[in-house]
Amino acid sequence: MIAIGDTLISEDVVEKKFVCDLNACKGACCVAGDSGAPLDKEELPLLKEVLDAVKPYMNKKGLAAIKKHGPYVVDSDGDYTTTLVSEKAECAFVFFDEQKIAKCAIEQAYTEGKITWKKPISCHLYPIRISKHKGYDAVNYSHWDICAPACACGQKLEVPVYKFLKEPLIRKYGKEWFAALEKSAKLYYKSNKV
Repeated sequence: MIAIGDTLISEDVVEKKFVCDLNACKGACCVAGDSGAPLDKEELPLLKEVLDAVKPYMNKKGLAAIKKHGPYVVDSDGDYTTTLVSEKAECAFVFFDEQKIAKCAIEQAYTEGKITWKKPISCHLYPIRISKHKGYDAVNYSHWDICAPACACGQKLEVPVYKFLKEPLIRKYGKEWFAALEKSAKLYYKSNKV
């Protein structure tokens, strides 16, 4: 583990390689799984605030799910998550492009300048998952078979998880924290001859 401030970072974050390959996986992380994207409590009012601007990018199934359940729900673990269109189906905020790749309506609205919030931090950070503990955050790499193409792409390009996720890590923890992570990664590589 790597300790930086109030975070404990799994060595997998600096050791494993990862670069999303949407042409291969088709955005499966937004479609597969038992519940929607995890949401921080601070994100709940943000999601409600941007909802009207995001709706034009959503598909009919997503809009129906939001109308029925709202933009977020509490999952079986008691955590806030984005609403799904139905049990074990895609996130309500998913739409599919011409190549049948799952895209995020929230991020599309952000990209087109309609909102200033990019998307939930858990989505932006994936495949990193953060679990909160008393006094610290555990920052872990979440291995999922659907991301095999991303692992292969990252390996080919020699891009570690933390470098691929530089922008969302800075969004979450700040530039100084990320600089400390980069320094720790260099020391890790040197000591482990990676």
